[in-house]
Amino acid sequence: MELIKDTEVRSAYQLLKDSVNHTPLQYDRYLSEKYQATVLLKREDLQKVRSFKLRGAYYAIKKLPEADLKKGVVCASAGNHAQGVAYTCHELKTRAAIFMPTTTPQQKVSQVRFFGGEFADIHLVGDTFDASAAAAKKYCEENGMTFIDPFNDKNIIAGQGTLALEMMTDAESEGYKPDFVITAIGGGGLISGVASYVKNTSPTTKVIGVEPKGAASMQAAFEEEQPVKLTEIDKFVDGAAVQRVGEITYSHSREYVDELMSVDEGLICSTILDLYGKQAIVVEPAGAMSVAALDLMKDQIKGKTVICVISGGNNDINRMAEIEERSLIYEGLKHYFVVNFPQRPGALKEFVSEVLGEGDDITRFEYTKKSNRGTGPVVIGVLLKKPETLPDLLKRLKEFDSTYIELSQHKTLYNLLV
Repeated sequence: MELIKDTEVRSAYQLLKDSVNHTPLQYDRYLSEKYQATVLLKREDLQKVRSFKLRGAYYAIKKLPEADLKKGVVCASAGNHAQGVAYTCHELKTRAAIFMPTTTPQQKVSQVRFFGGEFADIHLVGDTFDASAAAAKKYCEENGMTFIDPFNDKNIIAGQGTLALEMMTDAESEGYKPDFVITAIGGGGLISGVASYVKNTSPTTKVIGVEPKGAASMQAAFEEEQPVKLTEIDKFVDGAAVQRVGEITYSHSREYVDELMSVDEGLICSTILDLYGKQAIVVEPAGAMSVAALDLMKDQIKGKTVICVISGGNNDINRMAEIEERSLIYEGLKHYFVVNFPQRPGALKEFVSEVLGEGDDITRFEYTKKSNRGTGPVVIGVLLKKPETLPDLLKRLKEFDSTYIELSQHKTLYNLLV
C-alpha cells in the first residue's frame, strides 16, 4: 500500500486553507511548569466545528467528481465527523445522510443539525460506531450515494494531516523544535495524517498515539499485526470508542507512529477538569487524551518540547457530573461499599463518628433491601479528604461490618448498584 506523505498533505492544505481555520499553536505555561517541559497545544477545539474532523471531511467531499457530489454523501460518526460532513454539505449545497450511534451525546446531535441545516438527514442507529457504520453503508448502497469514511480513507488522512503542517510550520517560525507530538487515536485518521506529515518533514520528532484504556483498538491491531475487532469497549470516550481501526490507518500507524499508550478514562476525566479549572479550556474526552498522556510520560518529557493536539471541544455539559465522578474515583477519593447497617436509631451517627475519618463525607446512603431483620444492606458512597487514608478507613469499616463489600473490586455489582 502506498502511504500518504507530506506532498499529499501540502496539496490538501492548498484546497482547505480558505475553508478551515488555521488554529493556533499555543505555549501552555501551566502544563510546562507542571511537567518541567515546553508544552505547546495545537488548539483544534477552536476549529469551525470545534474539532479537527472538518479538515478530512471537507477535503474528501470536495475531491468527489461532480456527478457523485450531486447524488449526495453518507457518513457514520460518533459526532465530530458528522459535524464536519454536515458543515461541508451545507457549504457545498449537497445532501448528507448522517448515521450516529444512539449513545452519541445530545450536544453533538444538536450541533450536526445546526451545521447541516436543510442539507443533513440524521439517523440514530446502533449502540456503537461500528453498528452505526454498518447501517450507513447499507443505506449508501441502496441509494447510490458516496460513503465518506470517518478515518479509513486516504483523502481523510491527508485532510487531517493539514493540522500537522500548520503546527510544525508555526513551531519552526516561533523557534521551537518539537521532540514529541502527542495525539489521540480513535479509528486512526488523525494519527495517520499527523504522523505522515511529521515523520516525513521532521524524522527525529517522536509521534505518540494515545487511546482510551477501554477501547485500545490500535494497540490490539499492533499486537495481532492486523486490525482486529474488540469484543467489548468502554464507550465513555465517545470520540475514540472504535472497536476496529481501519486497514489504511493501521498501515500508516505501523510505519510512522513511534509509540502507543493507553490512558485510563478516569485520568482523562481529571484532565478535562484540570484544563477547564486552570485554563478555561473546554475539551471533550477524546480531546483531553493527549494532555492526559503527559502524566504517564513525565520522566520522558522533562526538559523536552512537546506538542499536544487538542483534537476537539464538543463536550456535553450534561456529562460533567459523570466526569467529576470518574475523576474522583480515579484519584482514589471516592469509594462505594455495601455495608450491613443495624436497623436501629443512631446507627448512621455511629458510622459517621467511628468509621469516617476527619474531613471524610458520605455522598450516598441507600438501603438496597428493606427487611425486618436486625441489619440491612446499604450502598454507601464515601468521599475521602485524602486518598492515603483509605487503608485506615477499611480497617475501621471491617470492625463495623466484617462482611462489607468494596464495590470497586466487583465490576458487575458496581454497575448494578452504582
